[in-house]
Amino acid sequence: MPFVSHPGLPGKVYVPEIHPGIPKKHPCANCFSCQHCGDDRCQVCRSDGRTEDVLSQAKTVKENTVSTSDLYDLIIVGGGPGGFSAGIYAMRAAMKTVLIEKGAPGGQMTLSGEIENYPGVEHIGGPDLAMKFHEHAQAYGLEMRFQEVREIEPGRAYHSARLEDGTILNAHAIILATGGNPRKLNIPGEDTYYGKGVSYCAVCDGFFFRNKTVVVIGGGDSAAEESLYLAKLAKHVYLVHRRDTLRASKILQQRIQAECKIDVIWNSIPLEILADENGGVASIALQNVKTNNRQNIATDGVFIFVGFKPNNMLVPAGVRMNADGYVVTDDKCETSIPGLYVIGDLRQKYARQIVIAASDGCTAALAAAHYVENRKAADAENACQLI
Repeated sequence: MPFVSHPGLPGKVYVPEIHPGIPKKHPCANCFSCQHCGDDRCQVCRSDGRTEDVLSQAKTVKENTVSTSDLYDLIIVGGGPGGFSAGIYAMRAAMKTVLIEKGAPGGQMTLSGEIENYPGVEHIGGPDLAMKFHEHAQAYGLEMRFQEVREIEPGRAYHSARLEDGTILNAHAIILATGGNPRKLNIPGEDTYYGKGVSYCAVCDGFFFRNKTVVVIGGGDSAAEESLYLAKLAKHVYLVHRRDTLRASKILQQRIQAECKIDVIWNSIPLEILADENGGVASIALQNVKTNNRQNIATDGVFIFVGFKPNNMLVPAGVRMNADGYVVTDDKCETSIPGLYVIGDLRQKYARQIVIAASDGCTAALAAAHYVENRKAADAENACQLI
C-alpha cells in the first residue's frame, strides 16, 4: 500500500483503497486516507472488524488530528526586535501568525538605557523603542501570547510548539528569536549599575564615554576588539585580564600593544563596581590573583566581555550549530530543518545589533511566507491526487 503526504495529518498517511473492513471514503479525514501509526498499520485497523468499531476509532483519529483552522502559518518564539520585525512582515504577507514571548516585549532591548544608532531615531530609550516595536505589531493585528515555550518539535507536515500551560500550537513554519545573554561577572554593582556605566556592548554605548576613562574586562577576541574600538572614543582604556597573556588572536594582541591609549592590567580579577553619590560608576575594585593585592581604578564606565551565551535550549536535535552554540543558517535564516528559521543573537553572525536582528526578522518572515505558500500548494495538489 502507498504512503503519501496529506494536508492536515502529521507525517505520512496510509491510503486504504483496498484495505479490508475500511470504507474507501474514510470518515477519519473525510478523504481516502487515514493516519499511519508507528507499526506500519492503519490506526483505524486496530479494531475487530466491526463497522461500529471502525467508525468509533475513526472519530477518535479525527478529533486528534490538527484541523486546517487550528493550524498557524507561522509561530514566532521571542518578542525582541527580530521577533517583532518578523511578526510585522508576516502580517503584511497575510500569514496566520502568533508571537510568543515569556517576558516583557522587547527582549534585551528593554535593558538598554539609551539607543542612538537605530536608523531614523536619533535618540530613544530602550524600553521606548521596544514599545514602538510592540505597538507597530499590534497595529497589524499580530496575535501575541505571553508565556514560555517549553519545547519545539519539528514534523514533516507541520512543526509544533509546546507552551508552559501544556497548550500545543502547530504551524507550517517556526521562527526562533530567543536571543542570548552576555555572561556576567556576578560581582556586587554589576546589576545595580547596568545602564549607569556598566555595559556589555561597546558599539552600543561607547559613544557616551567620549573623552572619558573606561575599564574593559576580558581577554579574548571580543574584549580586544572592543578595547580597540573604545580607544577611538575614550580618553583612556584599562584592559583587565585574569591571566598574564591574552587569549585574543596574535594580530589583535599586537594592536593592543601598539595602542598608546590602552593599558593592560594582568593577573587581576574584578571584585566590585563602585558608584559615586549620583549613582553612576566611579571605580572598580581589582585583586591580583598572584599577590592578592587589591587596588581601585577610577573609571567612568565598565565594559564586560567574558562571553555571550545564546539561548539555544529550544533548538531541536538535528539543527546545525557551531562550537559556541550558535545556530548555522543560510542567507534566508533557514536552518537545516525546512520551515524552521533562526534569527537575531541566536544565529551565527558577525555582529549583534538591534538593527541586524530586525533585518533577520524581515528576511526570515519573507522566506517563511514563500515556504508556506509552496507547502500549501503542494498539500492541495496531493489532496487532489487522493480523490
